[in-house]
Amino acid sequence: MAKKKFKTEVNQLLHIIVHSLYSHSEIFLRELISNASDALDKLKYLTLTDDDFKNIEFDPCIDISFGTDSGKIITLTDEGGKQKIITVSDNGIGMNTRELEENLGTIARSGTQDFLKVLTGDAKKDSNLIGQFGVGFYSSFMVAEKVEVISRKAGEEDAFKWMSDGKGNFEIIDADREQNGTTVILYLNENGQEYFNRWRLEGIIKKYSNHIPFPINLHFEESRFEGEGAGRKEIKEQKVEQVNAASALWRRSKSELKDEDYNEFYKTLGHDMEDPLLHIHTRAEGKMEYNTLFYIPKKAPIDLFWTDFTPGVKLYIKRVFITDGEKELLPLYLRFVRGVIDSEDLPLNISREILQKNRILTSIKNASVKKILSELQNLKKDKEKYDSFYTEFRRLLKEGVYQDFSNRDTLLELVQFKSTKIEGYTGFAEYKDRMKPEQKTIYYITGENEQNLKNSPLLEAYKVKDIEVLIMDDDIDEIVTPSIGKYRDIELISVNRSDAADELKSDEDKESEKKIEPLIKKIKKVLGNDVKDVRASTRLSDSPSCIVADEKDPTIQMQHLLRSMGQSDIPEIKPVLEINPGHEIVRKLVNTENSETIEDVSRLLLEQALLLEGAELKDPSSFVKRLNRVLTRSL
Repeated sequence: MAKKKFKTEVNQLLHIIVHSLYSHSEIFLRELISNASDALDKLKYLTLTDDDFKNIEFDPCIDISFGTDSGKIITLTDEGGKQKIITVSDNGIGMNTRELEENLGTIARSGTQDFLKVLTGDAKKDSNLIGQFGVGFYSSFMVAEKVEVISRKAGEEDAFKWMSDGKGNFEIIDADREQNGTTVILYLNENGQEYFNRWRLEGIIKKYSNHIPFPINLHFEESRFEGEGAGRKEIKEQKVEQVNAASALWRRSKSELKDEDYNEFYKTLGHDMEDPLLHIHTRAEGKMEYNTLFYIPKKAPIDLFWTDFTPGVKLYIKRVFITDGEKELLPLYLRFVRGVIDSEDLPLNISREILQKNRILTSIKNASVKKILSELQNLKKDKEKYDSFYTEFRRLLKEGVYQDFSNRDTLLELVQFKSTKIEGYTGFAEYKDRMKPEQKTIYYITGENEQNLKNSPLLEAYKVKDIEVLIMDDDIDEIVTPSIGKYRDIELISVNRSDAADELKSDEDKESEKKIEPLIKKIKKVLGNDVKDVRASTRLSDSPSCIVADEKDPTIQMQHLLRSMGQSDIPEIKPVLEINPGHEIVRKLVNTENSETIEDVSRLLLEQALLLEGAELKDPSSFVKRLNRVLTRSL
């Protein structure tokens, strides 16, 4: 078969891996063992559920050896200048020629370009991303100048060899392999020489792969000596030792596990170099028997907001791997959770369609959600830890508030926001505790930037009256918060809306409104259909004007959000303009009869309010001309 070129994104990825991640090159072995384990999982399932595979002799294991290109297992003292190689072999599902080309020649995910953009050049960060994205095989080129993959698919007779030096091309040719499975052969480069060592390999396996549920056998040569003096002889023996524990960690008792055990299993499961923030281990017995082990990562997975994100939870039935591609094992808003569900009550050959509607799995899912949310509530007692978690995953918890009505009360205790009163995050409960005795409402403001929102004219009256307002600067807040309605019978009101300041209105404010009614009529006439209404404002103290949304209209921010989601056909929503009766500009305008001045200033009052809210002006050139005319008259 002729040589083929890697897809462009693979070339980019290989360049980054080889030139940026060398300081964390040991992850190559973790990734190859993880791939081998996945292949064994897939075949194990088929041998139990598919008649075409039940006759295959299957004694699953992973074999790792190091030697020379002659195939001989050697010690370092016996290398003789030969090319040093490491092999990782399994007897799993295997690949045919088409699968070798698809799996090793391209990255078939729509988020590839986004993935490549977020690679930073920081070896530690990027090594996590490589594994999370499922392209760990390519880490082989950090330690190898050439890689060969010999594979034979289970149930097929033909075997094939994939070969590449990682420099742009690969080749696939016919090969021989006695049984199904895959062997990866690494021809070590200078950086890879340190791994040509029994103890180095054994240390990496125990560090990252101790809990792989299949035996990992390390092949090595050991010397012993017989006799004494001149007759003493060195005898070399080929040995094989199982290095890992090969047990399902999630089925073991919590009392016999240490944090290190949980953490190392997580690193294999989540392809992460860091310890998790939290682990949640549960065993249920009674009407249903199942084990779950969930992890909360410290950092958000790269594909969290991609449509083709990788689910973080694997499903096992009676310790047999079933799937890691089912996105409904947990609700979508908990897609950052990594872990395992292992049920005793589901049939092994359950179909994917039935899986999605299965009563037992639904019960496990519901119980798991409550347990995870409960543990997050406990985590909240440690403000520093919870804030670090919340910074990474706050948008998802807000998704949950909108999606998961049955757990909404718990989620409302978990979501947090910035505030006009305190630094950092605060929740609804803390806001409620700080409310003034006469206050009946939780106030909030939505927009795109925390600092801009804190300086918004809409907050002026609340600052004067020392009333706290929650700052909601995630775009999702525009959708989620109105759906909440109330928190513990306390109504939530957006200060972006026209009726928000009604309860702040005093008798003096009502008197001021009457005085400027003639001016409001003039401004309405000038602005015409550009506004829905013009009103006197009770919320402004320093600014002359602001815009708000009518009670049932979407805010400016909501309109931006809808358009960004592709709804370009939404009708134009007219804002409500509020003017400040006590501001000097408005007071002077009341006493002005000059129609040109009234028109220019009226439009400037609207346009400056629109700019402050992040809206685009329809005619910027007219705005500039108007501003220049007013400036000229004032000089």
